[in-house]
Amino acid sequence: MTTRAQSFARDGAVVLRGVISPALIAVLRGGIDANLAAPSPRAKIASGAHDPGRFVEDFCNWQDNPAYRRFIFDSPLGEIAAELMASKTARLHHDHMLTKEAGTLAPTPWHQDQPYYNVEGRQNCSFWIPVDPISAAATLYFVAGSHKGPWLMPRGFMDNQAKWFPQGSLADLPDIDADRSAHRIIGWPLEPGDAVAFHMLALHSSAGADRRRRVFSVRFLGDDAVHAPRRWVTSPPFPGLERDLPTGAPMHHPLFPIVWRLRAVD
Repeated sequence: MTTRAQSFARDGAVVLRGVISPALIAVLRGGIDANLAAPSPRAKIASGAHDPGRFVEDFCNWQDNPAYRRFIFDSPLGEIAAELMASKTARLHHDHMLTKEAGTLAPTPWHQDQPYYNVEGRQNCSFWIPVDPISAAATLYFVAGSHKGPWLMPRGFMDNQAKWFPQGSLADLPDIDADRSAHRIIGWPLEPGDAVAFHMLALHSSAGADRRRRVFSVRFLGDDAVHAPRRWVTSPPFPGLERDLPTGAPMHHPLFPIVWRLRAVD
């Protein structure tokens, strides 16, 4: 097991320095700017009306955004994800653009990602890839080891309401900021070309933005991932997918292509 795979397995998050070429960062930056200029119907504003900045998110645009598609399939992220997941394959789950304009006050509260999704399985990996320099104040922070569970109640970032799992069915998140010293919190300032890889159950958060912060996330699934249809709308939603993939089915579907596969050795 490589050093970065050991860190990922132990902490649920690891920084990867200089893994994306300047050429691909330029492609990605262009894709994000095109996305911001023409958001999809899935886009949302995750900051309040009185926030002096703006937090914009958009999802699942790889099929329509050629820069995103080139970045996902031409970058080394699929192979790295398979390594970190200890998986023979790396399957795309979705892409996620997150831009906080300079002066945005809205924090991203502590949360796990997987409870918002429509998948179950331990082999997964998300990447958080900036195209702007990210200061220590504005970076993503993680509670090391929290990816080992349990699942915690997902809530809306703006209203703190439990809109996914029924109230009481999962434990609520602890108040991490009340005593940060009680947790091993890790995070890194980043430059374009760096990436952070993290498990979908790793507790993470970020503050507002001291300067423009354009970030692209790519979510990968490993060999053990299966479909988990929900009675509520997941984030991101995949409407009608349960007609093709019943509960417990592998994620074999054109929406979730294989990005990297271990080649058989002759």
